[in-house]
Amino acid sequence: MRVLVASDHLGALTSAEAGSILAEAWQGHDVVVIPMGESGSGWLQSVADQVDESVALLSTSADETAPMALMVVGEDLLAVAVESARERDGIDWTASSAPLGAAVAGALGDTATPRTLAIDLGGLTSHDAGAGFLQALGARADRDLSGGVAGLGQVGFVDIDPVRERLGECELVGIVPSAERSSHLLGLRGITSIAGREAGLDAARMLAADGALERFVGLVAPEFATEAGAGAAGGLGWAIRALGGRLVTGPEFAVERHGLDDLARQAELIVTGCASYDFASRGGGVVAALASLGESTMTPCIVVAGTVVIGAREMRTMGVEAAYPAWPDGVAGDPAESLRTVAARVARTWSW
Repeated sequence: MRVLVASDHLGALTSAEAGSILAEAWQGHDVVVIPMGESGSGWLQSVADQVDESVALLSTSADETAPMALMVVGEDLLAVAVESARERDGIDWTASSAPLGAAVAGALGDTATPRTLAIDLGGLTSHDAGAGFLQALGARADRDLSGGVAGLGQVGFVDIDPVRERLGECELVGIVPSAERSSHLLGLRGITSIAGREAGLDAARMLAADGALERFVGLVAPEFATEAGAGAAGGLGWAIRALGGRLVTGPEFAVERHGLDDLARQAELIVTGCASYDFASRGGGVVAALASLGESTMTPCIVVAGTVVIGAREMRTMGVEAAYPAWPDGVAGDPAESLRTVAARVARTWSW
C-alpha cells in the first residue's frame, strides 16, 4: 500500500516531526513523507526539513519589536523569512517592508545567486506595496521609500532595474498566506479599503493612502496593480510581480518542488494533519491543498488534527474522507505519544 503523508505542524510538533510520527503507523507500507507549511516560520522550517538543512538566524537586534530575519540555504534554493513581534491592527501608516528587503540583501550577500529565491511575505505589518523592500535591495528613487505608505504620495521617480540586475536569472517566488492569495491592492476591494473599513478609519485618510499606493505602483509596474494577489502582505505581492517573480502559497510551493501531483496519483491514501480542523479555518492551507490533490487524483484523504470540530458531511464537501482528533481535550502529557497512539489506531482502519 502506498501512503503519502504531508502534514502541517501540530502544536509544538513541526511538520516533519508530525509527519514522521504519522508515517510510523503505516510501517511496512510504502510511505512518503513531505514536510509542508503555510507561511512564516512554519513554512521556513518545512523547507529546511525538505532540503535537510537548518534554519539560520540572519541578524539579531537589541530591539525586541524588530523583525527576526531567518534563512535556509539549499543546493539550489535560498529561502528567506522575517518574523515580526508586531500584530496587525488596522493600518500602520509608517510601517515599512524594508526589514524584509534587508534580510534578502543580507542572505544574497552570503551565498552565490541561487537558482530559486523564495521569500515569505507574511511576517510584516507593512502597507507600502513593498516600497521599503525594493529600496533595501537597491531600488533608486527621488525620495526615501522606507517611511511606509505615508511617504509615497510625493514620490516622482523610481527605478527598480538595479534590483532586477542583482537578482539576475534566479527564479523569484513570493510565498503568500492562503487567505491573501487573491488580495487586491487598490480600490474598493483593495487592502486600504478593507483594512480601513474594518478598523473604522477616516475615509479621507484611506483615500489618500490608496492614492499614494496607486501613484507609487504607477511609476514602476502599473500592469500588475490589478492582479489578484497584488495586495498580499501589504502590497508585497505586487513588488514580487514587478520584479518578474510569481506568487504561490506555501503548500503550492511544496506541491511544485516535490511533484506531489504525481505522488498523489501513485498513492492509495493521503494523510495530512493540522492543529485544529474546524469549519472556519478548514484546517488551513496545507489540509486544503492535500484535500484538493485527493479529489483531483481520486485518492482518499484523511486528517489527523489536534482537535476536530466539524461534522462528517461538511468535511466531505471539502474533499476529506475522515478526520481524527489527537488530543480533543487539550494536550496532556507527551503530545508526540498521543499522536502516535491515535495514528496507530487510524492506520488499522486505513490499511489494506
